[in-house]
Amino acid sequence: MRHEVRFSGFGGQGIILSAVILGRAAVMHDNKFAVQTQVYGPEARGGASMSAVIIDDAPILYPKVANPDIYVIMSQEGFEKYGAGADEKAVMLVDSTLVFSRPKCRCIEIPATREAKQTLGRDIVANIVMLGALVASTHVVSEAALEKAILDSVPKGTEALNQKAMKKGIELAAGG
Repeated sequence: MRHEVRFSGFGGQGIILSAVILGRAAVMHDNKFAVQTQVYGPEARGGASMSAVIIDDAPILYPKVANPDIYVIMSQEGFEKYGAGADEKAVMLVDSTLVFSRPKCRCIEIPATREAKQTLGRDIVANIVMLGALVASTHVVSEAALEKAILDSVPKGTEALNQKAMKKGIELAAGG
């Protein structure tokens, strides 16, 4: 089953890393095909950045996301630039700490930045919280594949913190 996932937020939130981790989870741990693209430039620190992943059971012939069915939006500017035009059939996870607008499509509010800061003591893992929530609410990859990809991707010494962040995201998506 094909999914086109678009991540957006501001530079420094780990938007590109999130897409890389999701693609890695699909390819290396769930035996799927994936392609990841990114857009950044002057927005590298502070402005809206965007990254996308296509995940499919079959080889992907065209690597550009044409019609995202899943969005992960982590800033208001990211919403305005990359999420406001979401198709009504899409699902959008928003970091309710930093995104104030809501789309016409199904919207899942995850207070990722607040929880990362207050519960985990490090707002830098908000993107991992959002990845946990994404997988729990859409099943785009398995939780086991996501966890392995996170552990493959994060700096040594931060594995336990990132596992807690992923589990917090899963918990938040489940309504807890």
